Amino acid sequence: MPAFTDLSTSRRAKRRLRVGFLALTDSAPLVAAQELGLFSRHGLDVDLCREVGWATVRDKIFYGELSAAQAPAPLLWSTQLGLGGPPRDVLTALVLNRHGNAITLSSRLHAAGVRDATGFRSEARRRHGENRLTLGIVYPFSTHHLQLRQWLTTTGLDPDRDVRIVVVPPEQMFRNLAAGTLDGYCAGEPWGTVAVQAGHGWCPAVSAQLSPGHIEKVLMVSTDFVREQPDEHLALIAALAAAAAWCDEPDHRDQLARWLGEPRYLNVATDSIRAALSGRFDRGLGQVESIPDFHIFSRGEANLPAAAAAAGLQAELIAAGLLPRELVTPDLPARLFREDLYRAALDAPARPPARIAPATGGAQTSEPCLA
Repeated sequence: MPAFTDLSTSRRAKRRLRVGFLALTDSAPLVAAQELGLFSRHGLDVDLCREVGWATVRDKIFYGELSAAQAPAPLLWSTQLGLGGPPRDVLTALVLNRHGNAITLSSRLHAAGVRDATGFRSEARRRHGENRLTLGIVYPFSTHHLQLRQWLTTTGLDPDRDVRIVVVPPEQMFRNLAAGTLDGYCAGEPWGTVAVQAGHGWCPAVSAQLSPGHIEKVLMVSTDFVREQPDEHLALIAALAAAAAWCDEPDHRDQLARWLGEPRYLNVATDSIRAALSGRFDRGLGQVESIPDFHIFSRGEANLPAAAAAAGLQAELIAAGLLPRELVTPDLPARLFREDLYRAALDAPARPPARIAPATGGAQTSEPCLA
């Protein structure tokens, strides 16, 4: 487990920090840091703010309404380059997790005879033209978009021609699937499991198998925040790295699921969150599979924002046509992924922490600011 950097007495937070997250299982390090009191142990006063979508997160980082936020890794590129909005200098010094997504298809497709990727291809080709199958992604610049396109390509389909891809906020995916406005989607948990448990969907593919080791969410901040509040930024990284390590302990997953299910966080039944966290993922249709790496929060240097990994992700975004080649430069990955700041946060003077026990309630009294 990363060491705790104790800033509670020597470096006081200059102001309260607002940190954004979405209702997703992989917001776990943020929630755990709050519930375990790790933010306050590092001298921080943090409000966790539940946001409605990634465009909102981008805009609030841009205007300084959020100090930091959970974000899909590709959102760094689109924000930095001004794709889909005005440009803003941003970076990450912490990867929050690896894996965590699933492709979910409607039970209506199963009833129509779709049983696998081959059947999906046949149905998509039958539904060509204006009646194309409609699939949801959480944001144009996201690993979800990459993974959905990858899956469609392996089935023999052209993602730009054979289906319609639309953007839907994660927690609205299930409602749209149930209503019939979506035929499927790629989203983070628990929204695949919610569909399966309600009998409205099934999951033919998960990101841990589609793209092993892929970087999922990062902690996105503006460079202005890093420059103006360097101590608070390093303390935030240290607190979240310690929380991520706590989240990766199997014995902590039940408590984590209970916290995440609370109304102020995901507002979802604990059983819907526990499924993937336990590594026993229910794909639907009676198929329960052991996927121990469905969620990785810390193991194997998962939190390290390595420039080489960023370069690999940049190449994927370019190859998928999501990032214009002419806009990127060779040094961009190293500017967006700051390993030096990550190591500075973990290498700062620290004291050995006491053993962290699950709290019985919120460790800080401030209520999350809900968008």
